[in-house]
Order: sequence, then structure tokens, then C-alpha cells
Amino acid sequence: HEPEAEAADAGPKALACYGLLRSDTGGMMLRFVDGRPVSQVTEDYLSWVCEQLAQDGKRALLLIWDNASWHVSKKVRSWIKEHNRSVKFSGGVRIVSCPLPVKAPWLNRIEPKWVHGKRAIVEPDRPLTAGSTHHNRKSLSNNSLQLVAK
Repeated sequence: HEPEAEAADAGPKALACYGLLRSDTGGMMLRFVDGRPVSQVTEDYLSWVCEQLAQDGKRALLLIWDNASWHVSKKVRSWIKEHNRSVKFSGGVRIVSCPLPVKAPWLNRIEPKWVHGKRAIVEPDRPLTAGSTHHNRKSLSNNSLQLVAK
């Protein structure tokens, strides 16, 4: 179940960061999004990641992630199944999802790297808030900033 925004909520009060740590390069593929993380944004992120990995000649994405609602929702699981069916016939990057045990963030290699990814767009001595990154955004599309860092 995903949290719903209040109808009277005038604007996003959060900054969501989607990220992937590449084991082959050590680089991170990040996407910052105004608002709360939800299934649709997760699907958009996975689609973008698969496109980028396909350009690098990859054929599979081993996706290790926690049990956040936007990772394990029925909508996202259905999207992954449909995506995998589609790439089986048309080519592309297949997604293999490997959920982590509940309350075991130390098993996820990306956890200690989040702060470095967030600092890539925020001054290191300032708080990490959605408002503090507003002036640093250069190329936004669909209220998101996409950053590939090495």
C-alpha cells in the first residue's frame, strides 16, 4: 500500500532519490524526483535504467532491493513481468528482482552510498531537502533530474 498525498497538499514536501549501483563500473545511476516515491515513478525509473543498460550491451539487470512499498507493489511486480515478456521477444534488458529480507539494509551495497549521490547535486554543508536542490537543477524533465555518476 502506497501513501497517498493529501488533496490539499499544494506541492511536494519531499525529494525522492531512485538509484542503482552498478557492480561492473562502481558508478551510480540516480534519478531525483519531487514528491513521494510511488509505483509509476519506479516503473519510469526502471524503464530508463533498462534503456541505458541496453545501450551498454547488457542483457539482464539483477535488481537487489528492500521491501519498500514502491518496490513490491502489485503494480510494479506486474510491470516487471510484462517488461520481461516484452524483451523476451523484442530484445532488451530483462529484470531479475531479488528482494532483501525485511529490516536488513546492511545487505544492500548501495545504502552507504546514498549520501554521496545526494551530495552530487547539493552543497555538502547544506541540509538535503527538496527546496535546497531547486536552484541546482539544470535539465529537468517530468519533474525529475537524471544523473549518472561514476
